[in-house]
Amino acid sequence: MKLSNIIDLAAHPIGDPDYRDACKAAFDRDGVLVMPGFVQAPAVNAIGAEGEANRARVYARTERHTVYLSPPDPAFAPDHPRNRLVTSSKGCITDDLMPADSALRTLYDSNDFQGFLCHVLGEAALFPYADPLSSINLHFAERGQELGWHFDNSSFAITLMVQAPEQGGAFEYVSNLRDADAGEMSFAAVGAVLDGAVPVNRVTVDAGTLMFFRGRNSIHRVAPNLSNRTRMLAVLAYNTEPGVSLSRAARMTFYGRTG
Repeated sequence: MKLSNIIDLAAHPIGDPDYRDACKAAFDRDGVLVMPGFVQAPAVNAIGAEGEANRARVYARTERHTVYLSPPDPAFAPDHPRNRLVTSSKGCITDDLMPADSALRTLYDSNDFQGFLCHVLGEAALFPYADPLSSINLHFAERGQELGWHFDNSSFAITLMVQAPEQGGAFEYVSNLRDADAGEMSFAAVGAVLDGAVPVNRVTVDAGTLMFFRGRNSIHRVAPNLSNRTRMLAVLAYNTEPGVSLSRAARMTFYGRTG
């Protein structure tokens, strides 16, 4: 499949230097870049059909975790923001289940697309995961399922909405709440977010929307799906160095298998 049959290049001319610069400036300023209609409807629909065809192979799990995605610290009370637990529940289809001719794989592997990503992200190059499961994931959230508040361990995330729920499932975030590199965990501010005491940014997107997000210092979540329509989201995961694999333990946690 040609990239021109996947990306709406009239609306999103990813090879144009001025367009690239504008996207980079917006992402550098906001830490988030939302690109509606990036992938054309026929390609999005085909990706959704691939997900439905593999629904029986979805690995579903519910977990309780801290906002910092690390084990509770006994130096703090159980109800301290450092240790308070939130719930994440979703299903996942892994990279090895994606058809070789999938529009999602064509997009992920495209040199033109990766060049655009590198420009916006300010990276010299991007590389797939070395393990067979982690590069492309398709996440499923049924009614009531959510992704709890957390900070990412990685510096950036690239996602594509494949199927939006009829209600709920919004992406919510508060920018620059901590400084992980400086060791500043911002417990008071995190507690205020968990208590619902501060306003949050809310993004609701339609199918075909590509989104960049820097979540290492910006707390974020996906609100519960309040509809009977599955929220289906593709995560395009890259590394800035070659040969990186998700650990065997992490693969067992996220996918229920290592390969």
